[in-house]
Amino acid sequence: MLKWKRSLSVLAMTAIVGTLAACGGGGNKVNNAGAATEAPASTTAAATEAPSTNEPVKLRIMWWGSQPRHEATLAALDLYTKNNPNVTFEPEYSGMDGYLDKLSTQAAANNAPDVVQLDPGWMPDWMARQQLADLAPEVDVSKFDGKLLAGGQREGKQYAVPLGSVAFGMVYDKAAMDKLGIANPANGWTWDEFFALAKESKAKLPKGQYFTLDYAGNYFMYSAYQYAKGKGQVITDDGHFNVDEASYLEWTKKFEELRKEGLVPPADVNASDKENDPQMDLLAAGKVLFRYSFSNNLGTWDSIKPGAYALVTMPRAEEAGGWLKPSMYMAVSKNSKHAEEAKKFINWFVNDPEAAQITKTFRGLPANKENAALLEANMSDLDKVGLELLRATEPDGQTWSAGAGGWTNFVDKDWVLVRDQLSFGKSTPEEAFKQLKEASQSYEK
Repeated sequence: MLKWKRSLSVLAMTAIVGTLAACGGGGNKVNNAGAATEAPASTTAAATEAPSTNEPVKLRIMWWGSQPRHEATLAALDLYTKNNPNVTFEPEYSGMDGYLDKLSTQAAANNAPDVVQLDPGWMPDWMARQQLADLAPEVDVSKFDGKLLAGGQREGKQYAVPLGSVAFGMVYDKAAMDKLGIANPANGWTWDEFFALAKESKAKLPKGQYFTLDYAGNYFMYSAYQYAKGKGQVITDDGHFNVDEASYLEWTKKFEELRKEGLVPPADVNASDKENDPQMDLLAAGKVLFRYSFSNNLGTWDSIKPGAYALVTMPRAEEAGGWLKPSMYMAVSKNSKHAEEAKKFINWFVNDPEAAQITKTFRGLPANKENAALLEANMSDLDKVGLELLRATEPDGQTWSAGAGGWTNFVDKDWVLVRDQLSFGKSTPEEAFKQLKEASQSYEK
């Protein structure tokens, strides 16, 4: 589950897109209380040398992402094995769909991979269930922003390290809109302008093409709308259902109108969408003009259709709709038989300059602050688009919060069920709100 809270503070210099080189950090390591302690300057370099034992080790590692992320990660694993010949990898990777279910099933059977990639919203539950190993003292976090580290901490211990940071906004098919004569949005636009542009586009859209996905029941997009209305988190930090009824009904009814006017895909087409899949993604297929996206994803979009796409801030109202958040975390499973080697690998993966040159920014700009500052100086034109979204989001953007644990199934199961019922017209907005409120009762603190 993901939750965010309003904040004027920002995660500056830690979220962009692109293909960049990076340098690693050495220096201090974190102790069990989360405090920095002195360590030799060669901390990072040591991780690239042969481990203390020559015993063969095979590390299972699991992540989700797009094809460019897969290829970059596999190349990084090959480099680590080259530097550490006794360490090999058994990679498991896929898209986001079904990833959490598969990983959770493995964890329940005490058979989780040694190294796992986790969404920030899952962290409270995974730490509370004691499924992760403490990363101290092997993983050097001295060059990481404390705000990013906090989501992987519990009771003074660091259970996961952030891989990057991203801004939440929208991606649109600029090439298609220019061809159709539909005006491009500008950073700082409002939800009123979003819905007005949708209706203005109706006369220009050819048959089979739609303005945007049907986001009536989408958790992330509704969260952005509720924030923009100044109504705060959908689920509070202390674990309470906080969906604002008036805002929810307004949102779902606006999409009900778009559905009736043919400005969002029919339910079956909408349900077929698979983000970043060249064949199944409705934006990549030219079926829709808009969808939500994070700043680190533009490189993937551009690889599908070079030069076609652009980014814009999430629409706002009384407050900003978009937010800044850690992109994802990397952790070691508590039951790993090779925990020490897994931690050494993570230290290398997040700090070593060669690793950064390979993994680039497919998981957001590296969370190491020194790397982030150096990368900005070498941005390509594509990178600058992501930075522009960051800069436009950070002045008053919402900031992600780990929040309360125990709500993962509410977001991933209950909310999805309501989403599908809305899209297929099997539930009214009023019935959908009632169903969500009733479902939330079993998760309330």
